[in-house]
Amino acid sequence: MAYEVTATKKRPQNFDSLVGQEFVVSTIKNSIEANRIAHAYLFCGPRGVGKTSSARLLAKALNCEHGPTPTPCGKCELCVEITKGNCSDVIEIDGASNNSVDDIRNIKEEVRFKPQKGRYKIYIIDEVHMLSKSAFNALLKTIEEPPSYTIFIFATTETQKVPATIRSRCQQFHFQLINIETISKCLLSAAKDLQIEADEDAIFWIAKEATGSMRDAYTLFDQVVSFSKDHITLEKIKDKLGLIGIEQINNIFTFLIKKEMEKVLLEINIMLSSGISVEQCIKDFASYFRTLLLLKQNINDPNILGIQVKDVPEFIVEAYTSEQLSAGLELFINLFRDIKYSIDPRFELELAINKLENLTYLSSPITIIKQIEKLKEDIIYESNNSTPSSNLKEDKKQVELQKQAELQKQAELQKQAELQKQAELQKQAELQKQTELQKQVELQKQVELQKQVELQKQAELQKQAELQKQAELQKQAELQKQAELQKQAELQKQAELAKSKIIAEQQKTEMHALQRQNTTQANENNGLFTIEKLPLIIDLMKNKYINVSAACQKISKVENKNNVLILYTPVNFSLTIIKENEKIVRAAINRICGYAGPIKFELEQVQPKVQNEIYNDPFVEETRKMFRGKIEEVD
Repeated sequence: MAYEVTATKKRPQNFDSLVGQEFVVSTIKNSIEANRIAHAYLFCGPRGVGKTSSARLLAKALNCEHGPTPTPCGKCELCVEITKGNCSDVIEIDGASNNSVDDIRNIKEEVRFKPQKGRYKIYIIDEVHMLSKSAFNALLKTIEEPPSYTIFIFATTETQKVPATIRSRCQQFHFQLINIETISKCLLSAAKDLQIEADEDAIFWIAKEATGSMRDAYTLFDQVVSFSKDHITLEKIKDKLGLIGIEQINNIFTFLIKKEMEKVLLEINIMLSSGISVEQCIKDFASYFRTLLLLKQNINDPNILGIQVKDVPEFIVEAYTSEQLSAGLELFINLFRDIKYSIDPRFELELAINKLENLTYLSSPITIIKQIEKLKEDIIYESNNSTPSSNLKEDKKQVELQKQAELQKQAELQKQAELQKQAELQKQAELQKQTELQKQVELQKQVELQKQVELQKQAELQKQAELQKQAELQKQAELQKQAELQKQAELQKQAELAKSKIIAEQQKTEMHALQRQNTTQANENNGLFTIEKLPLIIDLMKNKYINVSAACQKISKVENKNNVLILYTPVNFSLTIIKENEKIVRAAINRICGYAGPIKFELEQVQPKVQNEIYNDPFVEETRKMFRGKIEEVD
């Protein structure tokens, strides 16, 4: 059996198993029970939270044999086909690859046909925001007034890219990110199904890295299972994926608080040598500062923090103020942005770590100004209540004022440095914009050149087509001329043949006249038709009447009894030949011999010898009777 990933295996098969989307589930269930089914739905939200799964569940609920019902059986033919994705009435379309007007036209043509098996024909268009503007416009009328048996379900991760005209025609459902606790429960259930032991901290880390996406969680879970064998632990994950453990970061901050920079840099070197990237280190430090800042604000929810509260020592949280933690977080956020243009990202990371040594002394310009204001107020108050003999106090105040002035200078220098950085970033952004604009201009030029080339090709193709048409027309004209010449030649041949036929017929008539004259003279001389005159009949009829000539050749004897001409033929001669051509034979004899008297056909008597005895053949007798009867009827 083929391997099936956990995300597919754990795909919800009913609304109750769809986790983290209680509002969507309850609303859809109530609408199905109340038979208030809309003709278009828009499912929007982050990736991997159940949009496509909900669309399939809705299709199952509407087309189930026991439905429409909020709890489809999952066992009927339609439910099984929808689950496998081969139902002819549930059409899933990828909006990213089918985003043209022609694709929407195909949908509009298919909508006219009713569903083959189910109650509804359902179109699920995923990533609908990838459709072109013209495709959206072509879809407007169809989704506004579709046939009663058609339902559209759109899914998208970017709602703002879907036109308002489309959104206003759909019921919108906003899918939420799934919290870490829910994802952890699902991952523990998947581990139990696979009979794999999993530590809570490892499952918690996978759920945190999924960032609210159930599909991402299952995908990462499959990757971890592939190298963890039968037991998933956080140590194995850190070792195989190259991650920084919370213990390592705690050690680094412990050394920072103790001002042991040598150990801090050695720990950083160990981390980088183990294969952890500089970018990953910066991300982990930024995440750690965020966690400390949230703990400083008395936020203890692991779903928000991303780690367990017990994993962070209290003395580290107490060592820094909220202002200092904010500055540290900002430092690493800016660092991640700046390493793209750095000579060596490692240098930037080490410089930022060195800055963290003085993080406890860091103060923002606002706090410095507040402290200066307080000192001013204190000086004014003391000056009003002090005695003239207090010289030492005045000296101290002057020293404090000098310190404050120095702090102000430092604050101003920091502001200037920040302004310079911002100016540099702006310059870089402007340069990037200019490069992008130049790229766009170049792309436009290329597109125009391609259009010109295409137009030229089209013009050439049109010219070629016209030339081909002209050549075809010329060929047709030549063929017509040849056909006319052939017709004329055929007509001439037919005319010549007709002339030759007329001449031949004239010659034949002349011959017949001569033959009649000869036959009349012969009859006058002899007065009797003899077998010697048969060749004349054969010669006369052999061109036109082949059967008659053959019949005449078969005549074996001629007699004249009582003024009746009797023609004898053998038994084995085909009677059908004489029967069919009897009239023609009579006419031939009349033409040649001038004999118009009665004629009979007789079969010769055959006397075979069997055992030295002669007897009459009954077949011959029966044949003679039949033949004679037919002849007499003709006479």
